[in-house]
Amino acid sequence: MPALYKTWLYRARLAIIGKMLLKPQPKPMAFSGPGSSANLCKAISQFGLKNLLIVTDKPLRELGLLDKTLADLAAHDVSYQIYDGVLPDPTLQVVDDGLAVLNANHCDAVLAFGGGSSIDTAKVVALAGANGGNAESCLGVNKCKQGALPLFAIPTTAGTGSEGTCIAVVSDNETHSKSAVIDNSLIPKAAALDPEVMLGLPASMTAATGMDALTHAIESYIGTFGNTETDFYGLASAKLVFRYLPTACSDGQNMEAREGMSLASYYGGLAITQALVGYTHAISHNLGARYGVAHGLGNAVALPHVLDLLKDDAQDKMAALAVHCELGKAEENKAALAQKLIDSVRELNRTVGIPETIEAIQEIDINELAGLALTEGSSYPTPRFLDTDDCRGILKRMSVAPA
Repeated sequence: MPALYKTWLYRARLAIIGKMLLKPQPKPMAFSGPGSSANLCKAISQFGLKNLLIVTDKPLRELGLLDKTLADLAAHDVSYQIYDGVLPDPTLQVVDDGLAVLNANHCDAVLAFGGGSSIDTAKVVALAGANGGNAESCLGVNKCKQGALPLFAIPTTAGTGSEGTCIAVVSDNETHSKSAVIDNSLIPKAAALDPEVMLGLPASMTAATGMDALTHAIESYIGTFGNTETDFYGLASAKLVFRYLPTACSDGQNMEAREGMSLASYYGGLAITQALVGYTHAISHNLGARYGVAHGLGNAVALPHVLDLLKDDAQDKMAALAVHCELGKAEENKAALAQKLIDSVRELNRTVGIPETIEAIQEIDINELAGLALTEGSSYPTPRFLDTDDCRGILKRMSVAPA
C-alpha cells in the first residue's frame, strides 16, 4: 500500500475516533488521601445497592490487604461476594469466570480492588453483566446497548489510571493478543485514591507502574487529540511522577510520595481517556502479548526510544513538558529542552531501577513485533506516523545492551 494512501487512511480512521472522544467524558467521584477507601465504602452504602461483587486477585487477598475494606463494607451493612481469580493481563476466560460469580449471586454492582488487571476485569464484568453477554461480546467500541452495572475502584498500584478511563484491555485466551473494550460507562462511579493500600507495594512494581503513569502523561500531552483539559491533567501527572516516584521507590512507607503517585496515576488516566496514547503503548502491548512482559516495564524501556524519534515533530510540547516539570528553564532553546525531557526520562529509569533492555525480546521476532506495533500505533493520534524501520530499530535497541 503506498505510504501516502496509508497515511490518509490512518488519518481518516483517527478522525472517526476523535469524533467519539469529543463527547463529554464523565469522571469518577474521587476520594483521596489516607483512609479514602473507607470513605468510598461509606458512599457505596448510600446508593441502595444490595449485593456487591468484589473483583481482586489471590495474592492481595492472601496478604490481607482487602481485609480492612471488607470490614468497612460490613460496618455499613453492604453485602458482598468475592471473585479473586484475576491474573496479570486478564484473559476473556478470567472475565467470564468473574461474570459467573456475579450472575450466580445476583450482584448489582462491582468493586475493583487491585491494580490495572483487577480494574479492567471488573469493568468488563460490569458491562457484560448488565447486557447478559460474555467478555467477547463487549470487545470494541460501544458494542453494548446497556451501560455497565455501577462500578467502583480502589487501585492498589499507581500507574494504569484505569480508575479514570473508559477503556479496559483484555487478552485472547490462547494467543494472549490484547483487545480493548471502550465504553463511557466503564468509567467508575467513584474511586478511592488511598495511599495506605499502596504502602506494601514492592519497589520494582512501584517503579514500573509509576513509569506507566509517566508514559500516559507524556503520550497524551504530545499527541494530536489533546485539549485544554487533557493537557492540564497530563502536565500535572508528569510533574508528580518526576517529583515523587524516586521517593516512593526508595521509601515505600512515605505517605506523601504514595499519595502523590496515586494522584499522578489518576490524572494520567483522565488524560488518556480522551487524548489516547502512542507508539510506546503499541510496543509494550505486543511485548506483553508475546512474552508476558509487564506493561509498565515495557513502557518504561520503550518511552525514551520513542521520544527520540518524535522529538522534532513534538518539540514544542516536549519543551513545555520539560519546563513544567522543572527540568529546564523557559528561556532555553526548545530543542535543548526536548532533549532534557528525554534525558530526564532515562535518568528516572536508572534511578528507580528500570533496566535499559528487555532480555525476553528475541531477534527472530523483531520484524513481526515491529509490524504489529506499527499497525496498533496507526490507531493513535501520534505527532507523526513511524515506519517499520523505526519500530524495528526501537525493538533492537530495547533488546541489545548499548555498547
